Amino acid sequence: MARGQNQKLKFTYLMQIMLEQTDDDNGLTMSQIISELEKVGVSAERKSIYGDFQDMEEKFGIEIIREHVGSDTRYHVGTREFELAEVKLLIDAIQASKFITQAKSKELIGKIKKLVSKHQAAGLQRQVFITDRVKTMNESVYYNVDDIHTAISENAKIKFKYYKWDINKKLVERHNGAWFKVSPWALTWDDENYYLVAFDDLDHKIKHYRVDKMMHISVTDEKREGKLEFEDFDMGEYSKATFGMYQGRKTKVKIEFEDYMCGVFIDRFGKDITFFSAGEGRSVVFVDVNVSPQFFGWIFSLGRAVKVVGPEDVVEEMKEAAREFLKGMGE
Repeated sequence: MARGQNQKLKFTYLMQIMLEQTDDDNGLTMSQIISELEKVGVSAERKSIYGDFQDMEEKFGIEIIREHVGSDTRYHVGTREFELAEVKLLIDAIQASKFITQAKSKELIGKIKKLVSKHQAAGLQRQVFITDRVKTMNESVYYNVDDIHTAISENAKIKFKYYKWDINKKLVERHNGAWFKVSPWALTWDDENYYLVAFDDLDHKIKHYRVDKMMHISVTDEKREGKLEFEDFDMGEYSKATFGMYQGRKTKVKIEFEDYMCGVFIDRFGKDITFFSAGEGRSVVFVDVNVSPQFFGWIFSLGRAVKVVGPEDVVEEMKEAAREFLKGMGE
């Protein structure tokens, strides 16, 4: 690009220089700013740069702070749209997400680092560890999410093929490759995985599906069903009652536990639950759960301090699950 054309982009280049190269700990002198502009073929005087700084704040909300450091006067960007702590939080979320592949994680983190200065980005890079995370291998998951959102906004059903892992570590089609057709209503993140919550056309009930196991999604011309079922649907309650997103019959169970274990139930079910004293340092709580092997496994993992005491059919089902597990251990 010719020097004259670059001169027209002076304001843009200046804003880019300040955003990329300065932060609370790193500033530039006016001479350094002028030198950086010259590198891209732009000449500038101090007075015009002061005017650009004022425009940056008034038109774009980018505050340029002037500070004296020793004998130098340095200029740097103050408050940014995203603070460094917020950018770190976004990166942590990406790293923890199973449904984001390693390749996409690196790509997204690279983009997010542009929200801070190059000096801050270098510090963030030292904190990025994603190579050992368990990640999905389905690169299309991002497009799946977009298609699902499109279907929800257009009040339309979707169809897709649903997959599972086989012993050879290959994804194979469920139900012999039959198409699944559902009415999508919500997306939720549970246990580091992304799930679609939908109304199933075939069984006429609410179900959920792992988004990274869904492939060949397409939005249909059919209108969604299940509006009545989702009118009073509470995603928070659904997630709390469903362990590992495994479905089972929803039942109010009575759990007895030693008082020091109360935090486990608050963490899982929230502070709105009510504890009732059972005497001798023990309490009971009544909670709605989807009874499943995963729920039993969660209870077993809490040790002898916790036990399900009602209803009787759930207690017996849990005892049978324990017997079957022990039988398998003895074989």
